[in-house]
Amino acid sequence: MRAEDTRMFHEAAAAGEVVATQLARNAQVMAELGDRLRHLSPTIALISGRGSSDNAGVYARYLIETGTGVPTSPAALSASSVYDVEPRLKGAVCIAISQSGQSPDLVASVSAARAGGAFVIALVNAPDSRLAAVADVTVPLHAGAETSVAATKSFIASLSALAQLIGCWTGDDALLEALDALPDQLDAAFRQDWSPALETLVEAQSLYVVGRGPGYAVAREAALKLKETCGLHAEAFSAAEIRHGPMALVKTGFPVLMLAQDDETRADMAALAAEFADRDARVMLAGAQGGPSVTALRAIDAHPAIQPILLIQSFYRLAAMASVARGYDPDRPPFLNKVTETL
Repeated sequence: MRAEDTRMFHEAAAAGEVVATQLARNAQVMAELGDRLRHLSPTIALISGRGSSDNAGVYARYLIETGTGVPTSPAALSASSVYDVEPRLKGAVCIAISQSGQSPDLVASVSAARAGGAFVIALVNAPDSRLAAVADVTVPLHAGAETSVAATKSFIASLSALAQLIGCWTGDDALLEALDALPDQLDAAFRQDWSPALETLVEAQSLYVVGRGPGYAVAREAALKLKETCGLHAEAFSAAEIRHGPMALVKTGFPVLMLAQDDETRADMAALAAEFADRDARVMLAGAQGGPSVTALRAIDAHPAIQPILLIQSFYRLAAMASVARGYDPDRPPFLNKVTETL
C-alpha cells in the first residue's frame, strides 16, 4: 500500500476545493449570523463537540476570546446527557460542531442548551441530522462524503467555517480577506514536503505535539491522528503548560513535533524548541525558526489565524505516509468507526 492510494490522502487533498465551495455557499448565512451575534452581544460562548470537532472547538475558543473578549468554554456534554442537568444559559451562544450530527450526547447537550436560553448554531456536515433539527441555525460544512475513518477535510472545513463565522461576528476584514486565499493555500500546504520528520515518526513509540493559541487546536488534532492512524502514543500540550511537569519526560531522543503560527506566541515556541534541543530531543518544528539541531518543516505564510489550518493540512499528508510506513491502514484504524455515538 502507498499513502497516495489511501482515501485519507485523497480526502485531505480535496480540502482546498471543499473550502472554496463552503466559503461561497455560506457567505450570506455567515453575514447574517455575524449581524445577529453583534445584536445578541452574548455574555458567554459554549462550544459543543467530540473528537476532532472538540479540537476545532479549541480553535474557536481562541478566536472568540481574542476577537470579542467573550469568555468561551467547552460544554460538558455528559452534564445533560448523563446527569440530566438543565443549564442556565440566557444570553449565551452555543456553537455545536459535528461531522455526522448524530451522537446522542451532543444532541442532548445542545437541546438542553437551547432550552436553557442559548442561541444555538450548528456547524455540521449532515444538514439533515439530529443535531441540525435542534439548532436555531444550521450551517453546512459542505465537506461532502468522507469515507476514511480519520477525519481530514471535514476538520479543515470546521476550522474554515469557524474562521468565517467569527470574522463576520467581529467584523475582522483582514481575516475575511485572508480566507479568500485559503483554498489555494491549502493546495500548496498539502504539497509541502514534511518527509524529513518521517523517520522520527516511524521509529517513535511516544511523542509530544506542541502548539499555543489557535495552534494548540491543531496540535491536539495532530496527536489524535497519530494515535488513530499510526498506533503512536502522542500527547498534545500547550507550550504554556508543557513546562509544568511534562518537560520531565523530554530526554535524549524524545520526539517533539511543534506547530507554530506567526503571532505573539511564536517567540515562545522558538525558545521552547531550543530548550528541547538542548535536552537532545528530536525536535520537528513548523512555523518558526529553530536551531541547527531542529528538523525544520516548511510552512505557508498567511494570516496568523489561517496558519494553523495550513499546518494541519501539511501534517495530514505526513500522517498518511507515517501510517503506511508503520504498517497501518489509515482508512481503517483498529477498533474505531466513522460515526461514534456517545451516550
